[in-house]
Amino acid sequence: MAWFKREEKGIITTTKEKKEAPDGIWNKCPNCKKPLHYSEQVENQYVCHYCGFHMRIGSKEYFSILFDDNQFTELFPNIISADPLNFADTKKYTDRLEESKRKTGLKDAIRAAHGKIEGQDLVIACMDFTFIGGSMGSVVGEKISRSIDYCIEHRMPFLMISKSGGARMMEAAFSLMQMAKTSAKLALLAQAKLPYISLLTDPTTGGVTASYAMLGDINVSEPGALIGFAGPRVIKETIKKDLPKGFQTAEFVLEHGFLDFIVDRRKMKEKLGAFIKMMNN
Repeated sequence: MAWFKREEKGIITTTKEKKEAPDGIWNKCPNCKKPLHYSEQVENQYVCHYCGFHMRIGSKEYFSILFDDNQFTELFPNIISADPLNFADTKKYTDRLEESKRKTGLKDAIRAAHGKIEGQDLVIACMDFTFIGGSMGSVVGEKISRSIDYCIEHRMPFLMISKSGGARMMEAAFSLMQMAKTSAKLALLAQAKLPYISLLTDPTTGGVTASYAMLGDINVSEPGALIGFAGPRVIKETIKKDLPKGFQTAEFVLEHGFLDFIVDRRKMKEKLGAFIKMMNN
């Protein structure tokens, strides 16, 4: 009967006495569905070691991966969005901003920082998709513009990490003007003969793709990233045709000449460091 009944005390644990694993310790790969321990994710730079799927990460993780010893100085940290149009949909824009700040701990959808990569000075501006879908508002455009000015003043290259759903509708034309503003600033960076590297991550869409994301001296992407302007469903409904397999993936975009190369995140720092060293020399 011992096979079917546990007679020793302490083996049967009531639900009340069961201990739950803390939140965030375990995660599941969105692609292969296998369990991943947090420490394994950090060690493997948030790439699934079973299938190689690149998980979405934010500025905190990218800075820790790319900057030497995770040492950097954040630039323009206190710029925050206003509400010039007094916009409201299902809730006020100001309320939506406060909610996003509270949930993410961020002040807007982008952070900029100055540090070193493989011993070379670099300014990185990195978007965060968790803040209102990484939407491009006035603050995003302003931080990119100021980062470029900082690069020109201090004679150093600029890396833009894009991750966005496009323009921020709550700011309407103010948001759309950031496309022209950032593109003009990048022209000044080119005139100063300073390198601009554009890293497109999953997803990079809308007005971001239509402006600074595609203007790099080199355009780089991570494997499997969604890159496009309008979404696949919108395009399919517009042209009334089925889309090719893998449409708008980084691999498809590379094949059609819009990317220079795709790099595994685990080799990104080494590749970018080598490119910057070559440009500096």
